[in-house]
Amino acid sequence: MKPGTITHTAAVLLSSVTSLFSQAAAAPQLQPSKVKLSKKGETGESRGGSGPAVFAPTSRTLSMAAARDQYPWKKDIVTTVFWIGEKPTANNPTPNKSSSWDHEWTKNYGGFDDPDKGDRRGYIPAAFTPRQNPFYVALPYNDKAREGHRPEAPHVVPWFKEAYQGPGVSTCKGRWLAIRHGNRVAYAQWEDAGPFRTDHWQYVFGNERPKPNLNQGAGLDVSPAVRDFLGLQDTDVTDWKFVDFDDVPHGPWAQYGDNNTFVQNERSGRTAVVERRKVSAEIVPR
Repeated sequence: MKPGTITHTAAVLLSSVTSLFSQAAAAPQLQPSKVKLSKKGETGESRGGSGPAVFAPTSRTLSMAAARDQYPWKKDIVTTVFWIGEKPTANNPTPNKSSSWDHEWTKNYGGFDDPDKGDRRGYIPAAFTPRQNPFYVALPYNDKAREGHRPEAPHVVPWFKEAYQGPGVSTCKGRWLAIRHGNRVAYAQWEDAGPFRTDHWQYVFGNERPKPNLNQGAGLDVSPAVRDFLGLQDTDVTDWKFVDFDDVPHGPWAQYGDNNTFVQNERSGRTAVVERRKVSAEIVPR
């Protein structure tokens, strides 16, 4: 090939590459549109979620959803204590008689989850045996809308597809978390939306920090049982992350509750199968 031909070919290739980069730079970046805030305790909006909102998932959002089994720790999160049956206060104007996903939360739990340590027996209230897991938490996102799910939910909830049970059922309710404080780790189930907000998926499933609020920017509410296991103050700082149930060890969080995966497995006879699977995984050479 003649030198002139080589030079011409190189110029054509360089022009093509430059054109591709220019087109990529000019392409619009999809960004989530603003949605109406749904602050738990700060608005009169229904606890069941807000109405439809326009959502355009970004490539970053889709990559989060693709990383199904990789839930990094969210560190140094201001953590407050709440409880089933809690009456409204200045910093929490919404009573906890019901949750975002259970309008009869107190009744279904079995009563008032009294946080007073003098009125507790171990990790449960002394007055009754709870019918739901006393190790529960709230995070500031609700995947449910008044009808169906929020438009972004299928894109940002990593387990949405596998957990979907129809438009009337939350895919977040009952999900397991690990909560770490010092050298102790508690495990609990996600049973309510809060504190204050119910729309902050960018924090719950993404990399944003909790938004400012009346409770020093709290991004996690934990039950009295979690508080007592970890030795927390009423307002403290913890780390947390989502965990798959197969990674949740036995502990006091495995004992009570119709909603408790441990209890459900035991009643259905699946516990032995799960335990054998865990043992098999541990002895497989790596």
